[in-house]
Amino acid sequence: MKHIEIRFGDNLERHAAEEKSFEEMFQAVNPMFCFSKRIWKPQMDIFETRTNIIIQAAISGVKKEDIIIEVSNKAVKITGVRKSHHPERTATYRLAEIQFGQFERVLYLPSVIDVSKVSALFSDGFLELSLEKLLRKNIKSRDNVAIDFI
Repeated sequence: MKHIEIRFGDNLERHAAEEKSFEEMFQAVNPMFCFSKRIWKPQMDIFETRTNIIIQAAISGVKKEDIIIEVSNKAVKITGVRKSHHPERTATYRLAEIQFGQFERVLYLPSVIDVSKVSALFSDGFLELSLEKLLRKNIKSRDNVAIDFI
């Protein structure tokens, strides 16, 4: 069974500048318009129950071995790549809405989590992370951990 790589650490915040660049503003208007490397942001939901924080990501067309999840006590960073399937070279696009290439999302958590109790499910183009809330004050950091999909 293949694993999604999950990394644990405390430096996710430095990558999460929320300002939009000039290029991102134009890309929002027309996804085919870009100057350099395109980064798209898949749609995500985050909600919590009494004991867990659940993150759901719509990432159809992405292979699970192309996903990296980084978890800290404050945030979750989900990165990966959706590879394009170009038609023949002579084809002309009439509509181009599907975004390909690198993606990255940093989600700040509403509660501290227990990094030893993180699970992932990837099915039908949806990634779901379940993060158990930490009820005590001590937070243990962990290095790379492989998580089996259920």
